[in-house]
Amino acid sequence: MRSFELVPRGPFDLAHQVRYFGEWLHEKDDVNAIVLPFPVEGWKGSAAVSLTQAPDGRILGNVSGPDEVLDGARDQALACLSLDIDASEWPVVGKRTPPIGALQEKYRWLRPVLFYSPYEAAAGFIIGHRITIRQRRAIMARMSDELGEKIELKGQVFPAFPGPHVLGGIASYEGISAEKIERLHGLAQAALDGWLDRASLRKLSTDDARTKLKTLRGVGPFFADGILHRGAGLVDDVPNDDLTPHAVQKLYDLAKLPGRDELQKIAEGWRPFRTWTTVLIHVWLRREVGLPQRNMKRSRKG
Repeated sequence: MRSFELVPRGPFDLAHQVRYFGEWLHEKDDVNAIVLPFPVEGWKGSAAVSLTQAPDGRILGNVSGPDEVLDGARDQALACLSLDIDASEWPVVGKRTPPIGALQEKYRWLRPVLFYSPYEAAAGFIIGHRITIRQRRAIMARMSDELGEKIELKGQVFPAFPGPHVLGGIASYEGISAEKIERLHGLAQAALDGWLDRASLRKLSTDDARTKLKTLRGVGPFFADGILHRGAGLVDDVPNDDLTPHAVQKLYDLAKLPGRDELQKIAEGWRPFRTWTTVLIHVWLRREVGLPQRNMKRSRKG
């Protein structure tokens, strides 16, 4: 096990991140320490990373796994919490855009939380297609228990989702259709080919990354955007989804839903954190306003 620490660049509150995103694993002796187990990009093994925040704001971490993946695992865990991004200018967006500033203060400058990798994001979208989020999480947890590597950290054992070498060899799995198995094989091969990872996708232009992702079987525009935003962690993009126009209409008290051009114009004030701002207003809409009725069905899907 290797320890590390990090001073976040920009405001960051781990407790609030944990409160608003996901179902987290914890150290048994420290409920404030979250644990992130995952296959490490490069696919030489899996690791588990525990993170907690000291009173002075420092992020304190421990990473456990094979020696050759420890550095990558640390970086991957930090990226999952958007701690790899210099957010010193994140509050500036709120200062020049008061509706956003009010939400930033309310939610303590919340940053997006990502899947552990674009590979796991893609697997989650494919497995979760046309089933509920709860069903998708249950299937992925069972796959981790049954097929993933087990990593010991401080006397606890944490299972990671199966890496692409394993996923690409699955012939069938309870709860996953034959078509979805074929789709999973395709994304496993893309990961092994070296392009379905965070660094590779971030190097591409947004349009090129979307085009590349849509070559995967079963990945259309909606899933491609999800993999980019929730897997690769794009910081400055406006997703073309159904929910963002509703959130903007409510937040800015507009008479009607903004079209794509109007939405892009409004979002100019959110640069260079347009994706982060979109995530923030989605959190606000879901928690305080409520989803528009026509979006309720989609919101329950993985």
